[in-house]
Amino acid sequence: MNNSYRVMLYHKQATSARTRFVCFAGDSVLGFESVATLAQLDDAKAGNTRLHPAAILRETEQRLGLPQDSLQAEPQFQHGIDVPGGVVQVLLASITSIDPPFAAVEQAGGRFIDLTQARGLPPVELELLRHAYELVLG
Repeated sequence: MNNSYRVMLYHKQATSARTRFVCFAGDSVLGFESVATLAQLDDAKAGNTRLHPAAILRETEQRLGLPQDSLQAEPQFQHGIDVPGGVVQVLLASITSIDPPFAAVEQAGGRFIDLTQARGLPPVELELLRHAYELVLG
């Protein structure tokens, strides 16, 4: 995956609106590599030079063993993380299956978490989760 991008994945249950996020190996909601603990959001630079989300989503599907077109980007979510050497763009995508793909995510070393289970994550990830949750639930 392009090192200047991270992907956040969520699944929203159609009947109950229960929303879960993928926590990747290494206990980060940023796939597939976490960022420095002290990293901060830098939304002023978030819109600069964005890679088309299709490439990131296809690679993510392949890495997780998900069917093609099972992820859908949220274009309104445009956030960047200031890291040494530049800004990492964060792409938010929904998992479009009826039920969360628990087995595929677990096989890739991850798990699904509710927002309340994210308390121990770094502050920048908590802030990104807050933005994502507000967007998803309106």
